[in-house]
Parts: sequence; C-alpha cells; structure tokens
Amino acid sequence: MTADKTNGASHSQNFGTLAVHAGAPHDPTTGAVIAPISLSTTYAQTSVGNPVGLYEYTRSSNPNRDNFEEAVAALEHAKYALAFSSGSATTAVVLQSLAAGSHVVSVSDVYGGTHRYFTKVASAHGVHVTFSPTIEQDVEDLIRPNETKLVWIETPSNPTLGLVDIEKVAAVAHRHGILVVVDNTFMSPYVQNPLDHGADIVVHSVTKYINGHSDVLMGVAAFNSDSLKERLSFLQNAIGAVPSPFDCWLAHRGLKTLHLRAREATTNATSVAKALEASPHVLAVNYPGIDSHPHRAIAIKQHRNGMGGGMLSFRIQGGQKAAHLFCQYTKVFTLAESLGGVESLCEVPSSMTHAGIPKDQREAAGVFDDLVRMSCGVEDAEDLTADALQALEKAVAASQQNGA
Repeated sequence: MTADKTNGASHSQNFGTLAVHAGAPHDPTTGAVIAPISLSTTYAQTSVGNPVGLYEYTRSSNPNRDNFEEAVAALEHAKYALAFSSGSATTAVVLQSLAAGSHVVSVSDVYGGTHRYFTKVASAHGVHVTFSPTIEQDVEDLIRPNETKLVWIETPSNPTLGLVDIEKVAAVAHRHGILVVVDNTFMSPYVQNPLDHGADIVVHSVTKYINGHSDVLMGVAAFNSDSLKERLSFLQNAIGAVPSPFDCWLAHRGLKTLHLRAREATTNATSVAKALEASPHVLAVNYPGIDSHPHRAIAIKQHRNGMGGGMLSFRIQGGQKAAHLFCQYTKVFTLAESLGGVESLCEVPSSMTHAGIPKDQREAAGVFDDLVRMSCGVEDAEDLTADALQALEKAVAASQQNGA
C-alpha cells in the first residue's frame, strides 16, 4: 500500500500526526474513527474471479494488514511496507528473495535469531553470509564480484549498541549494485529512518517498539522499490508467514503512541546509563545517547535529536554470576527476553538471547558473560535508576562474598 495520503495524513506532516492518522481512514459506512477488526479469512465473489471488493483471501491481504502496512510506510518514509508473522519471518523472506549462490555481508553483532538464520538456515537454500565486526572499513574488501547481493546492518547492534554509518556503507554497496538492509528494531521509526540515509530496505521486529505492549508477535519490511514490492509481496503470499488481522489491529493501535513511548524510553535509558557509568561496579556502559559512546557522532547524525533510544547494555564487576544476580535482584526491571515494551526488562545475552552463538564468536562481538542488556520502558526515570543501582550493589556484593 502507498502511504501518500490517508484521512488527511501526508508525508509532509510531523511524526505524531502521521502516527495517529496514517492508515486510519474513517469507516465510510459507520464513521468509526478506529477500524473494525476484519476476521474473515475469505471474501465473497459476485462471479468467478470477481470478488465483491478488494479482498479474496486473508493470506494475500486483508483490511487490517493493509492499514498497518500503510502506517509503517508513512513513518519510515517508504513507498511500501509488508507485514510478516514475526521479525524472524521478515528476515527469512528477505534472504529467500536472493538467488541460490548469493553472498551476504553482515555486521557481526546481530540479534541471536538473525545469526541463527544466517548460519544455520540460509545456507540450505544456497545463501552464504560473511560477518564483519567493522563493516564500514571491511565492506569493500568483503564484497565478492557477481556474488554479493546484500549487506545487512543492525544499528544500533544487539546487544552491544554499536552504531554503523548507513550512508558510508550504502555508498560502497550501491557502487557494486548491492542492496542494503537495516534492522531498525532498536531505534524504531521515530528515532531513525534508515531509508533516508541510503538503505534499500528497513526491517523491524514489530513485537518490540512499534507495537510496544508485549502482546503481539510480528515483523515488517519497508522500502521504495517497485521491483522489491513485486518480489517480496509474492513471497509474502507464497510463503504465507503473515500476521493475523487482530495482531495487525493491535500493532496499529500501539504504533499510534510510538512517539510518546520512544521519547520517554530515551529519557529513562539516559538516566539509567549515566547512573551506571558513574558506578565503580560497572566496567563499561554501551548507550549511544551519552557522550562517552565511541559512535556518538553517528547517533547525532542518524538519530532524531541525537536520541539514544530505550536500549542499553553494561558490563558488571563480578563476572557472569554478578550479571545473573543483577537480573534477579531488580524489582522494577523484569528478567525476561524481548524489549521495547512499556515495561522495563533486563537479561543476560550470553545466557539467553545470544546463547546459541559460540562463545568465541560472541566475545569477538563484545558479548561477554558479564554483559547485561536493559530495555527501559515508560515507568518513572527515578524509579528505574534507583532499581538499577540497588540491584547493582547487591549483585556485586553477593558475587564477591561467594568468591566469584
């Protein structure tokens, strides 16, 4: 679906206005300002091959999915968006759009599920991936003539919050006719719009910030190319990894408050990051919203108002034991996987989300056993900061007592 104009919303309007109105036409029959949930799996036809309206079968398209896709396209400054049943399904469809024998260059520090797909699934249909810890410097040398078809970027990366200059990588890739994909899950469309910096496709785990309420599993890809629309929409229908109308309706509802949630999450994460950075119990803090981040200049260039987003990670004194204890001692932060919801979460990537990556590869990407990842929600900053500091004190003390 295009996203040029819906119910008075257009790309020229500001983010909050688009978030509320894009893909949200008033019902022409009832005047309802919120779309009904269209649960029907099939649609009547007046004669063979002539449906009553726009829809035939819900796997191919349905009103709620169309509305959601239109809204995401508007917020990502894209012509098109396609929704999938999960972020991992989105990754799979993008990779499966490549011909057998294709080669992909990817940043090393990626979500564990992405790494799993790249290393254990993509090769089954003849796609091979090379990882780089410094893709801006390495991409030119890693390109294989006539084989490399895609460069995959996560920025910020998961879970070390490293940033990549999208324009620099895209400039090199495009000289060789190579597509650039950016996973924008950590930042959301409010903080960063990768297509504006040269990316060809932007992907999200909608489960995270776009939905924002930890009750929907979904993914989305947004882009401007007509040929990509034809190729990816064919796979969306043919593979059938699509979200339900109800999930699309829920995600669209969540998206309407994305700008409010993203701002609050950034405020909270900045407060927690600064407090952790000042603690003697912390080895290092990874948060692109503070000046000590090595890629702070990229954040200022690529992120709205230099925002750091709601995600951070840090290395704790006391090793893996202290990291585990920290997550058990928090009271406001919940020990759980996932991120981007209204509630704050913490986890230990080496033992949870990234446990499937071999230890040497994890550590080469900065994912050490003492690394804690935190997703700041929309609670009060004072409470989150106090909770992190009390858990830090207890965890480090307990790990020392036990000789860790």
